[in-house]
Amino acid sequence: MPSALPATLVSFLVASVMQTTLPRLSARTLRSRASLLWLLQLSQTSRALSLEGRANGVESNSNGTSYVWSLEDTYAGKSFFDTFDFFTGTDPTNGMVNYTDKDTAISDGLAYVTDDNIVIMRGDNMTTLAQGVYRNSVRVSSQKQYNTGLFILDINMAPWGCAVWPAWWTVGGGQWPFTGEIDIIEGVHDNEHNQVTWHSGPNCNLTENANYSGSPVETNGVPNSDCYGLLSGNAGCGIVEWSRASYGPIFDSQGGGVFAMKWDEDGIAVWSFYRAAVPADVVSGEPTPSTWGVPVAVLEPSGCNPITNFVNHSIVFDITFCGDWAGNSYATSGCPGTCAERLMDPSNFVNASWEINALTVYRKQTLSGRVNGASHTLGEMSSMMRWTPLILLLLGLGISSI
Repeated sequence: MPSALPATLVSFLVASVMQTTLPRLSARTLRSRASLLWLLQLSQTSRALSLEGRANGVESNSNGTSYVWSLEDTYAGKSFFDTFDFFTGTDPTNGMVNYTDKDTAISDGLAYVTDDNIVIMRGDNMTTLAQGVYRNSVRVSSQKQYNTGLFILDINMAPWGCAVWPAWWTVGGGQWPFTGEIDIIEGVHDNEHNQVTWHSGPNCNLTENANYSGSPVETNGVPNSDCYGLLSGNAGCGIVEWSRASYGPIFDSQGGGVFAMKWDEDGIAVWSFYRAAVPADVVSGEPTPSTWGVPVAVLEPSGCNPITNFVNHSIVFDITFCGDWAGNSYATSGCPGTCAERLMDPSNFVNASWEINALTVYRKQTLSGRVNGASHTLGEMSSMMRWTPLILLLLGLGISSI
């Protein structure tokens, strides 16, 4: 049995008819406005019902409401560089790098898209340099900014090699570090383990006993749990992945894989999957993070508010050389010579490349609707749709007969 016609809709129709006594509104105006309101409600209901029909991907919030991760943006193929800006300033991490503009990067083959739509960004591996001369490379930032989301990067290769320091990260649009930075892929030299790091303003701390599979970065045997970026000598609060296939030559030799960062009111979590282990729901475009197992790194809201500490984030890819991390760690890295000497020979940078299949961004879509402040389940909205023919008939006949 269909449910009774909702009282709110009956009241709405009665009110529409009664308003014909108002001198400023004609019957046609009332009829079109009422129809428009109803059709607006139907469009919202149809959206929710179409999401309900998804075979996979339905998640639950802590308050019991259901949601799915709905596709918001796709960065891939020939249009990739249309949606990113090229950074040309001095490297803030003191790298021995010249970040080129878009035209230079494209003409020099540092940024391009292959015929099979793979996005390439790389450091210059063609030019022999004198010692002390900086090497050309690229750093790009998304024109769009985000506040929460699910960010999934599918890559065949991430840069690596002695003196190389790449990163895929997001950063806030305000004064650093007060709007936050999330380093999702980052490493130096021939490292085999990816490092996830957060940089923030004060009052943001890593919860050391949270459920993640990586290991906190330590200084003198003490975990760096304070994420405040302006503390003296503080490199953020980081977690090193356990897998040897999460960075460097082993990751690339297996055909790359997928990295995912989930950022919402429940915290910020990161997963990585080498190619053979990429979840089916990621491949199908219906990501369901709750089925992915323990994340490699997580920043919990109990120690750091993920909404107020991370604001208006752009997505960034870069490849720098030497600098604060790769330069300062070079002597203990097992790499030959010095970092400045390594920079001279272009053949040392044949692996300093990003090869990107796609970057997809999803947003939370709650599976519920709201009319006049009252919450409705999908079943109730489905019932409302069954009354559509009668509602439109009443709107058409009832008002026009006055």
